[in-house]
Amino acid sequence: MKNLKFTPLLLIFVFVLTSCSSVRVVSDYDSVTDFTKYKTFAFYKPGIDKAKISDLDKKRIMRQIEANLKAKGLTMSKEPDMLVSLFTKEKERIDVYNNNFYGYGAWYGGGTSVSSTPEGTLYIDLIDRSKNELIWQGIGKGDLIMSSVEKKEARIKEIVTKILAQYPPVVKTK
Repeated sequence: MKNLKFTPLLLIFVFVLTSCSSVRVVSDYDSVTDFTKYKTFAFYKPGIDKAKISDLDKKRIMRQIEANLKAKGLTMSKEPDMLVSLFTKEKERIDVYNNNFYGYGAWYGGGTSVSSTPEGTLYIDLIDRSKNELIWQGIGKGDLIMSSVEKKEARIKEIVTKILAQYPPVVKTK
């Protein structure tokens, strides 16, 4: 019976620990677009220049996007079918934890703790070059780890890879 009162607390701790390190990804796309026709890509410099991050981080993100798209069979071109743009947002995520719990008819007080974590959002836009229209957008949100260059590069790789795992979309036939 003693182990039972720690089980909910342990589960909450594990959930909080794993949820902080995860990347949350969604994508949206034009459902009438034939994504199989896109074979080449290039980066859309005017859009990327507007991203409010360092040039070093832009290079890191672009390298990962390029590697992921090439792994999917696309090639870089000066006359591309598709343009790739990106932008970012950053905010401070505030988490409030109530450390009080109820067990065996008694209330145990642990207090409330508050923590803040920088959270970044990366948007990757794929644009049909001939129509100049957005055809696909992937969005990834995750905590930012800035303690070293290696950790930053690993985090960027993780975020970009998870976003582009949803490209091309799996279009369900009716």
